[in-house]
Amino acid sequence: MSSTYFYPIGIPGQAWAPAERAQWRARQVRQRSYADDVLTAVERLRNRFDVETYGEVAYVDAQHPVETFPLMAIRSRQWDKSLPTVLITGGVHGYETSGVHGALRFVDAHAAEYAARVNLLVAPCVSPWAYERIQRWNFDALDPNRNFRAGSPAQESAALMRLIAPLLGQFAAHIDLHETTDTDESEYRPAVAARDGKPFEPATIPDGFYLVDDTANPQPAFQAAIIDAVQRVTHIAPADAQGGIIGSPLVAHGVIHYAMKELGLCAGITGARYTSTTEVYPDSPRATPEQCIAAQVAAVCAGVEFVLA
Repeated sequence: MSSTYFYPIGIPGQAWAPAERAQWRARQVRQRSYADDVLTAVERLRNRFDVETYGEVAYVDAQHPVETFPLMAIRSRQWDKSLPTVLITGGVHGYETSGVHGALRFVDAHAAEYAARVNLLVAPCVSPWAYERIQRWNFDALDPNRNFRAGSPAQESAALMRLIAPLLGQFAAHIDLHETTDTDESEYRPAVAARDGKPFEPATIPDGFYLVDDTANPQPAFQAAIIDAVQRVTHIAPADAQGGIIGSPLVAHGVIHYAMKELGLCAGITGARYTSTTEVYPDSPRATPEQCIAAQVAAVCAGVEFVLA
C-alpha cells in the first residue's frame, strides 16, 4: 500500500528539478573525513601493494566551493595475467561503512596470503563525497549503484568502469561490499520516491546478512560458500512474511537475485563468472560494528578461496 509519508523536499507526485536537488544537497553535512579514514589507510599499504589514483571526482555549485576527491585503488604487486583476477569494491554507497573498512582490512590482514595465486584489485571507497556525508547518493542526488552503465552521469561509477576496462575478460570474480540499514527505510527510500515523483511504498528491513546474486548468471555454490563463512561471524537474515528479502524471493539461505547489468549495479560491470553483492545489517541489536567489518572480510576471503579452489 502506498504511504502518504511526506518528504520535506519537493511536491508530492512531481519529480525533482535542479532546485530541489540543490535543496537536498544543502541538507547534507560533512560528518567524517575521507582523507583521515581512507587515504591515510591506503597510504599505509603502499609499501606492500601497488597503489594508484584511478580518477578524481570534482563537485561544485553556486552554494558550495569546489570539492575534489582522489579515487584510490590497491593492486597485487605480483600481477600475473595467467592468474585469476578478483575485484573487490566498497563504499559504492558512502554511508555503508563496513564495506569501506572491510575492504581495507581485507587488504591489510589477508591479501598477502593470496600472493602469486590470484590478482587482487581493490577499490575501497568508490563514493568519497557520500562517505563523508554518510549518504547513499552522490553530490548530484544520484545513486551510483544504479548508474554503472555506458555514459553514466555518476562520476564515481564512470571512473570505476574506466579503471576496470583494460582488464575486462580477465575477472574471475567481483565482490561488492554493501550494507542494508534502517535509514534505507526512514530516509533513502522516502527520498528516492520524492525525487522521482512516485509514492513511497513501505517495506521491511531484514535483520541479518544476505547476498545478492545475478539473475542472469546465478552461481549458487559461490554464494553458499560465502554464506557459510559469514554465518560464523554474524547471523544470516531470515525470510520475511512474504518469503523474501527486500521484495525479492529468497532463492537459498540468505540469497536473493537481482538483474545486475539491467539495473546498473556495480557487481555487473566485470562480466566475471562469480559475482556477489554483500549486505550487512549494522543496525541489528545482534551485531556490532566490528562484526559487520569482520563479516565483509569473511565474505571476501571465502569468495577468493572459492575461486582458487
